[in-house]
Amino acid sequence: MLKNEKRFDYFYKMLLSERTRKSSESVIVFISISGYVLHLLLIALVDLKILKLTNASLLDNPIAAIYTPFSFILIYEVYLLVYYLPKSTSIYIGKQYEIITLIVIRRVFKHLSKLEFTTDWFKVKEDLQFMYDLMATVILFFLIFIFYKLNQKKEVKTERNEKEALEIVEFRRTKTIIAMILVPIILVISTFSLSRWVYESFFSITELVDNIKDVNKVFFDDFFTVLILVDVLLLLISFLYTDKFNKVIRNSGFIISTILIKLSFGIDGLLNNILIVVAVLFGVVILAIHNLYDKIEAHA
Repeated sequence: MLKNEKRFDYFYKMLLSERTRKSSESVIVFISISGYVLHLLLIALVDLKILKLTNASLLDNPIAAIYTPFSFILIYEVYLLVYYLPKSTSIYIGKQYEIITLIVIRRVFKHLSKLEFTTDWFKVKEDLQFMYDLMATVILFFLIFIFYKLNQKKEVKTERNEKEALEIVEFRRTKTIIAMILVPIILVISTFSLSRWVYESFFSITELVDNIKDVNKVFFDDFFTVLILVDVLLLLISFLYTDKFNKVIRNSGFIISTILIKLSFGIDGLLNNILIVVAVLFGVVILAIHNLYDKIEAHA
């Protein structure tokens, strides 16, 4: 038993400790800056005709270089999502909303590098998508603010009433084990997806270049599939510790929200933005109603 505890503590410190989080943040910042500079250098080399690549769609404008650091920041956000999984279900869900919002923002930078100011502004598909993404970003930013505001009120109550409860401690330990398993899985998926995308974007001479996934869908489509599986598993495990109706509905609602986000990767245009906003809005409403249930129970 003691040996298992030591092993648990070792892997926790290595994967999910505060020290690991801070170290990961420093590494990501360094890689983001390095990637940004390298991307700018590649753009310069292509522009000067010194370097020729098969597909240089992300190398024709310096603004497109912003894409690279944002991609690494998104990977760090994924780690933060796993980091907060054992600590707070609501913050864990909030991180999902942050990730999809950053994906939309990253897409904005892509459109900025190709933006055309013409009299046919509202007829150009890319220009319209740019406007949709801008509006979606503002709405998502506001909804995430509301979500964390609602969660802040709930967390105060949780700290007062449930901190020492044995079932909560056991559930958090279970979530910690799941989070520790998720870290290497995400690392493998991200490494494979990034390597494949770099090759197919810049070096492949096959037809795969024409059929390549949208860069926003690289990694995150598979990642949100994994999240859905994890969320369902957590929902089932939670029945061992609570059968409260509002808790069950809250956790089920969060799963629906994650599924809607996942589905958005298979849709383009305005419908993509609508589905993302609806997913986050649904999560906010579910949390708000859940908090009202908590207030009723507190005064019962």
